Amino acid sequence: MEQTPLVSIALCTYNGAEYLADQLDTLVNQTYKAIEIIIVDDCSTDETISVINNYASHYSQIKVFQNETNLGFTGNFEKAVKLCKGEYIALCDQDDLWDLRKVELQVSNIKDNIFIYHDSEFIHEDGSAMGKKVSDIMNLYRGGEPEVFLFFNCVSGHSILMKRELLADALPLKPGYFHDWWLAYVATNVGTIDFIPQCLVKYRQHDSSDTNILRQQRKQDKHKLSSIQKIERIEHWLAYCAEFPKNKNQKVIEQFYAAYKKRVGSYLSFELSALLFRYRKAVFFIRKKSKLNMLNYIYSQVWGVKTKKIFS
Repeated sequence: MEQTPLVSIALCTYNGAEYLADQLDTLVNQTYKAIEIIIVDDCSTDETISVINNYASHYSQIKVFQNETNLGFTGNFEKAVKLCKGEYIALCDQDDLWDLRKVELQVSNIKDNIFIYHDSEFIHEDGSAMGKKVSDIMNLYRGGEPEVFLFFNCVSGHSILMKRELLADALPLKPGYFHDWWLAYVATNVGTIDFIPQCLVKYRQHDSSDTNILRQQRKQDKHKLSSIQKIERIEHWLAYCAEFPKNKNQKVIEQFYAAYKKRVGSYLSFELSALLFRYRKAVFFIRKKSKLNMLNYIYSQVWGVKTKKIFS
């Protein structure tokens, strides 16, 4: 008789007591029963640990770890996935709500892909529906073209179920980068990814959160990046991608990095414009915009100016 593979759910917590119990209810009641729930708390100062310990006392599949010092988001995530023992690893945020069939559907549909993700429904901070889902604002991608993830990302960490073998290539993580974006980039280099079109998570949006992909920023955001900082961040990301030792198309990635680096130094790079246009089918797949808006993006990256009034 074929053994049911173990799925590890990696949940990182930090001062998340307000919504944590609701999330844990959706984890312990999954229809897929061969799970372990690895919770790593990063020195919470609210009632998070009390909530976690209460659930752990009632559910044996919950395993709790507490950091002695604060590792930060990236360090805590890396520690959590390393503690997972399952053949599959599911990533989990502390304040979302999972469909009770989420793990079951992902395990049954992952097949030969190295990870599978899904659509998600946005909810307000108070849990009320926003009437919008991730696929409304971006195209979801399936396949094995890493160029798709050079400038845009459609994979949310909470939606990922991955084969643990991906960790060998994806770790260690560099602080300052979104781990879900990096996992998608690595996965499309070493294999393929797929998605389920159903919304299997209610994705809570917080106005002050860096993970709020609807960009519901507060009107006075003191931490908003300047244009130069945004440009430099993309340059650093492309350098990170170019350094990956298993790139399918190393030459292409290096060309993008060199062209963008030139753009950072001089505010001009016709090479970047040519590359973006040549690989536009892959590079702009995720971006749910018109062809004119695609031109806007190309010109803004090359010239460092806004061209929307000219081309739209």
